[in-house]
This record gives sequence, structure tokens and C-alpha cells, in this order.
Amino acid sequence: LVAGEPNISYICSRYYRAPELIFGATEYTTSIDIWSAGCVLAELLLGQPLFPGESAVDQLVEIIKVLGTPTREEIRCMNPNYTEFRFPQIKAHPWHKVFHKKMPPEAIDLASRLLQYSPSLRCTAVSFFFSCCLLF
Repeated sequence: LVAGEPNISYICSRYYRAPELIFGATEYTTSIDIWSAGCVLAELLLGQPLFPGESAVDQLVEIIKVLGTPTREEIRCMNPNYTEFRFPQIKAHPWHKVFHKKMPPEAIDLASRLLQYSPSLRCTAVSFFFSCCLLF
């Protein structure tokens, strides 16, 4: 990835695709990989994919069912060029209810820091690595 250079938005397996890619962003960072890592972590904890969308639109619906409807600001953070905003207002599902089994609170906290709408709010690869070291 080169800063300022456009990229393609149709990358990554659907279940692990960051929301900014679904919104068609062509300028993104390695935070898309952090999102994917969060999806993999959630799948390991749940034993099944967290966001099992059957299409790009359905993928976004699955994400909204857990994270709630993104705000206009969150959408701008994901793709400043995205102007369509017609989503039902859905509240975020509390993380402790998403991971209904008894899970270590540290694992739930890590998943919540990886799976943020705003790419800049996701934890970094370094903090992810050290969080994983503390979990295991």
C-alpha cells in the first residue's frame, strides 16, 4: 500500500472484509488487515464466522447487526466519497452478549478493539501482538 495511491476495494474474503472496503474505499491502510484479524479471532471464539454475509450488502447488514448503524462520521472515516446513507437505525449489540459463552474478558476486549468502524480507532498490529501474548 502506498499512501495517496488508489487501491482496489474488492479484495479479501467476504466474511473478513473490512467495512471501508464494502463502502468502496480505494484509499485504505493496513487497518483492513486488523479488521480481518478481529474477524478471525471472533470466529475462533465463537466456532463460526461472526459476519456470515452472502453478498456485499448482506455482509454490511451482518456487521450492522453487531456494531450497530455507523454514524455519518464513521462512514466518512471509512470512505469520504460515500454519500449514500440510508440504513435503519440499529443499536450496537453488547460484546459480552455477542460472545455468549464464558470467554476471557481480555479476549472480548481485544475483539472489540479490532472490530471498529473507524480504521484509525482499530488497534495497531503491535498492540494486537502484545494483547495476544497476554491472552495465551
